[in-house]
Amino acid sequence: MKPPSDCDLTETGLPLAPQTGRVLLIACGALAREILALKEANGWSHLDLTCLPAKLHLYPEKITQEVRAAVIKHRDAYDDIFVVYADCGTGGLLAAECEKLGVQMVAGPHCYSFFEGNDRFAAISEDEFTAFYLTDFLVRQFDAFIMKPMGLDRHPELRDMYFGNYKKLVYQAQTDDPALTAKAQTCAETLGLAFERRFTGYGDLETTLRTL
Repeated sequence: MKPPSDCDLTETGLPLAPQTGRVLLIACGALAREILALKEANGWSHLDLTCLPAKLHLYPEKITQEVRAAVIKHRDAYDDIFVVYADCGTGGLLAAECEKLGVQMVAGPHCYSFFEGNDRFAAISEDEFTAFYLTDFLVRQFDAFIMKPMGLDRHPELRDMYFGNYKKLVYQAQTDDPALTAKAQTCAETLGLAFERRFTGYGDLETTLRTL
């Protein structure tokens, strides 16, 4: 199967393929490639996947209602549904809605935490409050999620206003890709930040999906 494009994952998400599994994953489009890679590597044929548009992260107040609609749409067709979103800026509303709907979701405040490993991220967070994080997806989509929404493509002079309190950019690498590492370093230079690459792999995402 041809992998989905990052543009499609950002704008439209990933539609549900013909049903083959008994558990449906409703995920953020920013996690589609990672979940598809884990499904293939582990032979998780019991898991089906559909993704909401990754650009919902630009409007986190919309995430809860979109997840709710997706659960209601598909719940009669599956034995179980698992939501592959962390809190993601919903202020606890997504967790409350998932509990109301009777579905589980991945633990953590955001994907940076569960890729790092929630326990480790909690342990280092006080020392990294001036760190700005990017994942593989966000490196590839840096312009769509950082430069354009913040207006930095048109007004680069705004950089210090947005990022003046940050000290470093941490690239949480899910894969070993020299081209992505080089682009991440360019992203750090663009934002005027020191650069750190940290290979996390799939972190708690993999261990969580393994239990389903």
